[in-house]
Amino acid sequence: MYKNKKIIILQHLLIWLVLFSMPFILSYREDQDVNRLIAHFFIPMLFYAFIFYFNFLVLIDKFLFTKKTLLFVAINIVIIAFFILLKEEIESNFFQELIKRPKTEEDRVGPPFKLFIYVQMLSYTAPLLFSIAIKSTKRWVQTEAQRKEAANFKLQTELQHLRYQLQPHFFFNSLNNIYSLVDISPEKAKSTIHSLGKLMRYLLYETNTELVPLSKEIEFMRKYIDLMKLRLTDKTEIESSFPVSQNGIQIAPLLFISLIENAFKHGVSANKNSIISIDMTIKGNIVDFTIENHNFPKQDNDKSGSGIGLANLEKRLQLLYPNKHTFEKELKAGVYRVNLKIET
Repeated sequence: MYKNKKIIILQHLLIWLVLFSMPFILSYREDQDVNRLIAHFFIPMLFYAFIFYFNFLVLIDKFLFTKKTLLFVAINIVIIAFFILLKEEIESNFFQELIKRPKTEEDRVGPPFKLFIYVQMLSYTAPLLFSIAIKSTKRWVQTEAQRKEAANFKLQTELQHLRYQLQPHFFFNSLNNIYSLVDISPEKAKSTIHSLGKLMRYLLYETNTELVPLSKEIEFMRKYIDLMKLRLTDKTEIESSFPVSQNGIQIAPLLFISLIENAFKHGVSANKNSIISIDMTIKGNIVDFTIENHNFPKQDNDKSGSGIGLANLEKRLQLLYPNKHTFEKELKAGVYRVNLKIET
């Protein structure tokens, strides 16, 4: 705001510097005595100021920006014509005898009338054009600021919606895991509920910000992996590797959890051996996350999960990291591999 005000003040100063110089330019061959300065300088400047600010404060908003262009032009023509006539009348009645200068043959003949009108119209049109230029620029800046504010509000609203969508999705999948443990191992089910409470605390109270420390996200993922291990048999092997030092990196919350959920949902079999491999590395300001798992497609009667996790993630990545992420998925030889790189 302060910077914009300084720019506007600078614009006005530059414009008035140009306008102040115009009477001197238009009468550069004349002697600049006091009476001549008043007649050819101060009086036109008052008229220029009136034309500039009357348009800047009233006419442009009321007529030009409301597309009443013809009326806007007509009003300005009347104002300019009135000031030209008024200037000539003032000079004739008040300054004709005070302005002393030897008459030449050129003065007696006088400039062509058309040239006189052209020069006068040009000088009085200049403040009009300057006022239109500044007002239009100011309006464009305001419109652009409003557009960006509206886009940012839309972005935040959509991200908030996606976040609220993710939390029930995560909770729903976790409850399914707990449900499968109740009959098999009540003690594990109790431990799982306790761990789930800690995870939900993080979800509800620590992720309502644009960015969180990557270290907290890693801690959250570790706890979730430990939670999932409680229901696994010896047939599933879990390999995970996370960076020890995160260099103070901040990242949008809950971007990786959907990939881990997806691996546990599709990479575990009750009667086949499987491996889930999770690896995160940091290269400069790029977080590189890769996860691989054997792929066991869900049966049609398996209603666990709502299927919105990956779609939610891709949408959030587009909104949060446009042109700053790569997201690759590949299914090869029964192994599903996902790689996500984010430039922070």
